[in-house]
Amino acid sequence: MQEFLERWNIKIKNPKIYETALSHSSFVNEHRQKNDYERLEFLGDAVLELVISDYLYKSDYKSEGDMTKLRASYVCENALYEYMRDLDLIKYIKVGHGEIHEGDIKKAIVADTFEAIMAAIYLEEGFLKVKQVILNIIVPYIENPEVIFFSDYKSTLQEALQTDKRSFAYETIKEEGPAHDKKFTVVIKIDNVIYGKGIASSKKEASQEAARVALTKLAKIKK
Repeated sequence: MQEFLERWNIKIKNPKIYETALSHSSFVNEHRQKNDYERLEFLGDAVLELVISDYLYKSDYKSEGDMTKLRASYVCENALYEYMRDLDLIKYIKVGHGEIHEGDIKKAIVADTFEAIMAAIYLEEGFLKVKQVILNIIVPYIENPEVIFFSDYKSTLQEALQTDKRSFAYETIKEEGPAHDKKFTVVIKIDNVIYGKGIASSKKEASQEAARVALTKLAKIKK
């Protein structure tokens, strides 16, 4: 975590605020600590929306609808998870044992932690610094046409395929593990060709991942 902060020339004045930003309620409860990241997450969500809204407005996107869709795409749970993964910050998140599944932390917790970290930077360094950090992290994704984030990949893919009048179907090709710890593998076939595969602890999540992979592949084909 310190490497990340140093990268943005952020000097740690109050280490506790960053510890709190990385602490999920399950960890706090297990270790009988005082504060989890939830209040910081609340603030970080608002800061993130303001920074990205300001960026999109000043980038001269004409339509309110376009700005709303873009903002939703790049501050959604899937996007925040990817930022944390690419920044290699997931390893610093503190959760209780019940929140870890096969070594992985839930996507929602990872996304919430990103917001909490941004709130901590805002409180410690002010708005201009957190704005700089957020834009440096997120704008490269917005400017890269191969990177697609949506809160609901399946719905977005369905709209695109219906426009082109293409047939598609999701298929669960594998189900393994005990009842309390299932793993599902789902593929999506477009015109009977597999375009994406997803593996997750539920069919719903696996389908979303398969749709995300298919959307990325379709975007590359259309370039």
